[in-house]
Order: sequence, then C-alpha cells, then structure tokens
Amino acid sequence: MNKLTVLISCPDQVGLVTTITRILAAYQLNIIAMREFVDEANKAFFTRIACTGDYNQTDQLKEKLLESLPDTAEVNIITKQEKQIAILVTKEYHCLAEILIKNQFKTLGANVQCVIGNYEGLRDLTEKLGIPYFYVAHENKDKSQFESEIKEVIKEYEVDYVVLAKFMRILSADFVKDYAGKIINIHHSFLPAFIGANPYKQAFERGVKIIGATAHFVTDNLDEGPIITQHTTHIDHNFGVKEMVRAGKEIEKKVLLDALELIFEDRVFVSGNKTVVFK
Repeated sequence: MNKLTVLISCPDQVGLVTTITRILAAYQLNIIAMREFVDEANKAFFTRIACTGDYNQTDQLKEKLLESLPDTAEVNIITKQEKQIAILVTKEYHCLAEILIKNQFKTLGANVQCVIGNYEGLRDLTEKLGIPYFYVAHENKDKSQFESEIKEVIKEYEVDYVVLAKFMRILSADFVKDYAGKIINIHHSFLPAFIGANPYKQAFERGVKIIGATAHFVTDNLDEGPIITQHTTHIDHNFGVKEMVRAGKEIEKKVLLDALELIFEDRVFVSGNKTVVFK
C-alpha cells in the first residue's frame, strides 16, 4: 500500500472535514490519521491527513480538492517520504554531530546531502561519516559573493531544506527569498528574548533564571521568523556565562532535532509569522 500525506490550509467554513473526507474516500484512500485546527481569530482551517491506498493520481486529487474548497485554499500532497537537506555550519560541532549521527543510523527522517562551512574545522567530523564537506570562506568577500558560492554548492544537490546548525553568519534577504520557507535555524535563546549575538552573555547580565533555545524558520527579520519549537532549562546564581553555554548546547541539540523531526514528517504549517504544529 502506498502512503501519502495531504496538507490543506484554507479559510474556515462549515463542512470542510466532510468535503475533504468524501473526496479522499472517492479516490479509494484510507485515512489512518487526521488532525485539524481552526484559527478562530483569522478564520483559517488547517489539516494534516495521513492516508494509504494503491494510488498514483495525485494531480487529479489535488485538482478535485482545490475546486471543492474555498478560494485561496492551499493543498499539498506528499508522497516522498524522506527529505534531502544541506547543512550550513561555522565552528560549533554539537548540533551538526547530532544530525550526522542520526543520519548515519537512518533515524533522521531525511538524508544529509552535504555540509557547507565557512571554516575548515568541521570537515574531519563530516567526512568521517561519509558526507561531502565544502569549505566556503567568507573572508575578503562581500556577502553577495559569499552567498553565491554557497548557493552554487547547494544547486549541485536536490535539497528540500537548508539547516543552519550554528551557522554564525547573517543571511541576506535575497538568499532567504531564494529558499523561502526552507531554511531552519537554531537560535541559542528563548526568543523573542535576547535576539542577535551573545544571548548567553545578555542572559547572564540580565540575571535570568531560565535559559532556552528556539528553532525557527528564517526570514529577513533577524531571529524573528515563525517559531517551530522551543525548550528551556532552569539555572541559578551559580551559573556563569560558560555554565550557561554548556547547558544551552544540550537544549540547542534537542530543540533542533525536535524541530527537524516535525518538519520532515510534514507536521508544520506556516501561517503568517506563526506556525501550526501537529505533533
């Protein structure tokens, strides 16, 4: 039996679930899981439906759904199970290592196609696990040239998402536009607190008792893209900046992996600057 996932977002109205399920039944698709959410403030409807069936007419199904749903509906029918990703890194290894280990043991839910770094330090780790590593230096280049070289590498692969695993360079609006909705970042702070550089230092100086990390989609507004998932941990007066960084790295790994799992399983809708996440 083939598996497919149907993702629908549209203006809310009475009878949507009935309409959708009748169409799926007409195409001999068996629903094995269905989640829906209504954003009452914006009168918006979201649903994720997992189906099975001997089926290869996705274009016709999508067309039938679109003609039966309200105007401006968005329908995405996914038959491809594993996503393909490129990873951008700088110097820190902890998030990259977690992704590569899961990739090695086929538990990531995606395939890492390549790692691109603006330093050479993570080449050895990457290549030991059988993944191509590309060094793209940022020194003595303007941002346009630097990003153009990164894009040339990414174009060599069929990539569904670009993951920023502690990539410590701010991407331009043009780069973000080229991969709109496809760039995931891990930020070492519980956003919207402590945006930008040195958040642990900011947190230490503020005397916070909770630190956290945030995985989010990247937009051209720094660290303000739609949030996918967040976690926190409690600290106290005994924690200096170094202790905060050490504790924070553990959270960063978990948050990023949790977010990637949700994305690779097609459980995340972006709605404006928010997300709807069907866990």
